[in-house]
Order: sequence, then structure tokens, then C-alpha cells
Amino acid sequence: MTNRTILLAGAAALALGYATAVSAETKTLYVGMNGGNFERTYTQAVFPDFEKANDVKIVVVPGTSSDILAKATAAKDKPQMHVMFLDDGVMVRAVGAGLCEKLKPSPELDEILPNARLKGDMAAGVDLGMTGLAYNKKLFDENGWAAPTSWMDLADPKFQGKVVFQSAAASSFGLHAFLMFNRIQGGSEDNVEPGFEKFRDTIGKNVIEFIPNSSKISEMVQTGEAAIFPLTPTSVATLKDKGIPVEYAQPKEGSVVLMVAECVIAGNSEPELAQKLAAYLLSAEAQSNALAAGNIVPSNPKAKARTPEAEKKLETFHGYMKTAVTLDWDVINAKRPEWNSRWNKTIEQ
Repeated sequence: MTNRTILLAGAAALALGYATAVSAETKTLYVGMNGGNFERTYTQAVFPDFEKANDVKIVVVPGTSSDILAKATAAKDKPQMHVMFLDDGVMVRAVGAGLCEKLKPSPELDEILPNARLKGDMAAGVDLGMTGLAYNKKLFDENGWAAPTSWMDLADPKFQGKVVFQSAAASSFGLHAFLMFNRIQGGSEDNVEPGFEKFRDTIGKNVIEFIPNSSKISEMVQTGEAAIFPLTPTSVATLKDKGIPVEYAQPKEGSVVLMVAECVIAGNSEPELAQKLAAYLLSAEAQSNALAAGNIVPSNPKAKARTPEAEKKLETFHGYMKTAVTLDWDVINAKRPEWNSRWNKTIEQ
């Protein structure tokens, strides 16, 4: 073998080795979602199986639904994320803005509940929830107060200075509570005048603080500042797991459906892998893991609770869903900027 032949063979081997290394390079998928419990649950209990099976790394881009939507909008021409989780109302906006591509047909998509499939399968629910009322059990017991039963309990004079209310301009929880109050006053999503006219002199009089999200609630419950506030059963369960003395109460007027949905971002750099991940996240396996690790309520009825206690929680949740109210997000999204401005000027001024 000549030196030239040896050199050529060596070069070919190096090239082959390089090509093999490149082809075997682990890909990265970026998923936008809420931080805190969601990020922790999926990072620790859901993503690892998919990463191992597909030789991929999943990186969470944390933020509120509004934050994630803003990031996706800013990078619409060259997406930086592959999949995103958004609250249902925000997801309707994302679909309308052309930020999502249709989910590919899959057995997993066919398994989820029909009302968890959004806008012609442009998005699908991964977590079923609802906004109702939560209360400080320790404070209620000390004062001999009965558990709340109505959204109008937020306006009860005995809770003056003890109501914590999420900003309707920044939080789905706050918006849900405001719109249910508005309905009780005779309004609708098409007519929010009753709510705006009466809020300040009813619930507003009792509010100690308007908060942009729910992160401060655990602290305010422990200090005794917060007695009653809008929250989801899932959030209540998470706080209780941490030893925070809170309980959930289903309002007699109904809670408000709050679904976290996923969509594959249109024009992303790994469309096939992103679709594969989206399908996996709808599977009974993935959703059983999310339920066990983070109280994420499954949209796939085949997902199973793994303990009798978890099964009981799931049954209770399904009972709440029977009276849950679904809002008209097309109307809400069309009017939301106007409402936000009015809320900031007249309620939180």
C-alpha cells in the first residue's frame, strides 16, 4: 500500500467518522411552558422517557402563557421553540395568529376527550383544570367560618382586607373570577358593563392586593393575610402537598374551565420530532406520569391514577367538571385589550 493510498484511506475514515458523529448528534427540542410545578413535573417525570427513546434533549423555556406567546410571536419568522403549552384562551389567540401547525393524526390524539381538541386539531389539551375558589383552612377554622359556596363570597364583608385577587389583565384566574362575577350581575362575555360597574364596591372593597400571578399566595396564606382567592383544584393540591393549609371550594354558579393546551409551532426546525413529542404528551403513559408527579389532570381518559388517594382526587375533579362553565374565548380575545386597559385604569389604579 502506497503512502498516498494510506493517506486517502485515513481521510476517508476520518470523513466517515465525522459523518457518523454528526448523524448521531443529539438534537434539542425547546418547549415553552409555565415554570414551577409544570416545568418540574415534565422535566423530572415526563420528558426523560421520550428523550431516551428518541436520543433528544428537551429544554424548557419557562414563562407565563403571555410570556411564551410573546416569545413565539417575536420569533414567528424563525421559531426558537418547537412546542408550546398555553392556557386555552391564550392558545386560541396563538392559533388565530398562525403560530401553530395542525397536529398530525395519531392514536394518542384520538384517545383524548373530544372537548380537549381545539380549533380543528391545531392544538390539544394536556391538562384539564378549572378556576374556582380556594380558602385558608387554618384562618377559616380559627374564625369559625363555613367554607365558601359562591363567587359572591369574595364580596362578603367579613373578608374585608382578606381577599387576594389575581389581576384580570394579567391572569386567567383573575379574568375567570371577574367574568363569573359579571355573569352573576347580569352580564356576559359580550357585555361586561355590570361587572365593571359593580366590582369596586363589592369584591374590590375586600381586596388586600391584586397580584399578577399566584406565586405569592402560599406566602400570604402562611402569614394569615389571605383568606379567600380564585385558584384551581390542581394548584390547591400542590400547595397542600407542601403543607400549606388551603382547601378548594366549588362555587354553586360553577367553576370556569381552564385547560392547558399544547401546539406544535409552525415552521419550527424539527417538525417531525416536534409532532412526535406532541403525540407522546397526549399518551396515557405520559399523562399518568404527569398526574403522579405533579397533579396534572389528564385529558386522556386512559391515563390512570396510581394510588387510591389519587384516584379519589380524580373522581372529585370529574364531579366538579359537571358544573364547570366554558367561556367564549373568541369574544374575550377580541375585547381583551380594551378590558385590560379599563381594568388597569378603574380597578387597580
